[in-house]
Amino acid sequence: MKSIQIDRSKSLIEEPEKGHNRFHPDIPPIIEVEQGEEVVLETRSAADNQLKRSSTALDLLATSPNRAHPLTGPVYVKGAEAGDLLEVEFLDIAPADWAFTGVRPGRGYLKGEFTKPFLAIWDLEDGWATSKQMPGVRIPGAPFMGVAAVAPSHDMFRQWTLREANLLAEGGAVRPPEADSAVPSTEPISTQGVRTGPPRENGGNMDVKQMTAGSKLLLPVGLDGALFSTGDAHFAQGDGEVCLQAVEMDATATVRFRVLKGEAERHRMRGPHLSHTEFFSDPRFGMPRRFTATMGLPIREDGSNASEDLNVACRNALLEMIDLLEGREFSREQAYVICSVAVDLKISQVVDSPNYIVTAFLPEDIFNV
Repeated sequence: MKSIQIDRSKSLIEEPEKGHNRFHPDIPPIIEVEQGEEVVLETRSAADNQLKRSSTALDLLATSPNRAHPLTGPVYVKGAEAGDLLEVEFLDIAPADWAFTGVRPGRGYLKGEFTKPFLAIWDLEDGWATSKQMPGVRIPGAPFMGVAAVAPSHDMFRQWTLREANLLAEGGAVRPPEADSAVPSTEPISTQGVRTGPPRENGGNMDVKQMTAGSKLLLPVGLDGALFSTGDAHFAQGDGEVCLQAVEMDATATVRFRVLKGEAERHRMRGPHLSHTEFFSDPRFGMPRRFTATMGLPIREDGSNASEDLNVACRNALLEMIDLLEGREFSREQAYVICSVAVDLKISQVVDSPNYIVTAFLPEDIFNV
């Protein structure tokens, strides 16, 4: 069994030989492994050690997004070549003993709705997350890796760079390459490397909560060895992760690799696939026994119809859920956190024009009674 071990008292910037926080095809591997070999990867939280168990909401404001989503790796998988599929089997995801969820003004799905910072520090024990900042709430654990990725090929990297530059020029929500706090810090990676924040064709920050232990992730290989990396572990998350953070934690992932020769090219796979043969979490919570739901329509605040706009419908379902939770004496920030770590946003129908439906499902068993 091979491993990449980290010093959890240090940030990635202080231990750059153990990972990276940018994607670039020229980042070298840290270890080489055989197919079928179990590999243990110790990972840092998305904040890269900028937040501690004693941190406050003011500390959240001081964190730098340039350091976000540090990854452990890359891992060179022998036998993997461009055009193959890399199967990543998650054997175990062991959580740390604490985690955090923050609301930062100007960030997250409801960017303009929140003006005060808020930070919940969670204790993780016996499969549950509880927090002094979230009284009466306990979140069941279903640990998974938010980021899992292979390195891009040089051609794919050029495509990313061009399309994201074009999107930025059009006013799109893109963070361009930035050398500040980049790991590796050497040229040209530091100035050209794209951020590990968004998901792309290579995987990346997918935040798919069903990617728990027992799942198998398929990633199209772009370079020899695939160059796999992972990080940004979550103890729990609602489908949507709407405040930009789930129950964010350090973790230790145990994985196993298999190379499917030529399968990505043969099936023209353009992105990740995921499978699971068992319940991805305790079925009492993965498919909640008791729930309350709010339904969003594509109707704007002025009463006009946005016609088939799922974004407007999603926003309305979420705002309705926040209002509902405020009616239960949670603050607006607490309600937003609950929506991010426990509420599942689901597309209910996309055929009944002009009004599609997005539904927000709140599991009632997260509340202590």
